[in-house]
Amino acid sequence: ADEILIDRVRAKIGRAVSHPNSIEVTAEDGRLTLSGPLLEREAEDLIEAVASVRGVRDVESRLETHKTAESVPGLRGKARIRKQRPELLQEYWAPGTRLLVGVGGALALAFPARNQRAAIPSRVIGGLLVARAVTNLPLRRMFGLVRSRRAIRFQKTVSIHEPVERVFELWSNPENFSRIMSHVQEVKRTGENRFRWTVSGPAGTLASWESRITELVPNQLLAWRSAPGSLIRNAGIIRFESTDDGGTRIHLLMSYHPPAGAVGHALATLFGVGPKNALNEDIPRLKSIFEQGKTTAHGETVTREQLSA
Repeated sequence: ADEILIDRVRAKIGRAVSHPNSIEVTAEDGRLTLSGPLLEREAEDLIEAVASVRGVRDVESRLETHKTAESVPGLRGKARIRKQRPELLQEYWAPGTRLLVGVGGALALAFPARNQRAAIPSRVIGGLLVARAVTNLPLRRMFGLVRSRRAIRFQKTVSIHEPVERVFELWSNPENFSRIMSHVQEVKRTGENRFRWTVSGPAGTLASWESRITELVPNQLLAWRSAPGSLIRNAGIIRFESTDDGGTRIHLLMSYHPPAGAVGHALATLFGVGPKNALNEDIPRLKSIFEQGKTTAHGETVTREQLSA
């Protein structure tokens, strides 16, 4: 439900601010958090636009307002607020539109034209409509024809019954992940705040890339980005919050650009090795390490004491 809500909100943002790609959106039970840079004069319009979206219960602003776009990387480039366009011409479709288009595409696949020459184009168009509706991405991004770190985006929020200091300590040492995350084969430090990742891919393949920690605020925030030229480009940010019961709430937002765009993502998901699938499987192991003192990964039991600090 939160992912559907984010789609609705992103469809609104482009009509409220001049640099919509600079705004990050996370949601938890209908409560929205907005972060990123924007022009001061656009802040009020943005909050009002987001609050008006059906399903939004509350809006928390962590926005960085600036009087001008000068010296602000996220506000560079041509600035313009998109005018209202027909739904089908928008980059992000509302859930209702996606449902209607998806059903239409499925019908074209299931009941192609009787004419032999028209049947193949009918199936192709039907398949594209279904793919567009499912991924909610323009076709050029779906097939990886543009370089965009926002091709595939997802978020995860999880609570762990452990003080924030200890949870942050584990996350800030990625070399631990190969011990507790079944899809991570190796994380090797290659320099200061730089790491080389090797993870499982579809059909038993391995994929590797290098990343660097771009921002680190102890017990509060951790951000990373893959190195230029990486086969699997990705970036993300994790926020850590102390809860009233002495535990920790983690908010993770990640963008991921697989080879072949959304098509590559769909294949990875089909084989059960997409980043979101892997995260859904590995997060419970992370909770278990803290709350039970042990977990199982790669067919072996790993205890908290065995992990490097």
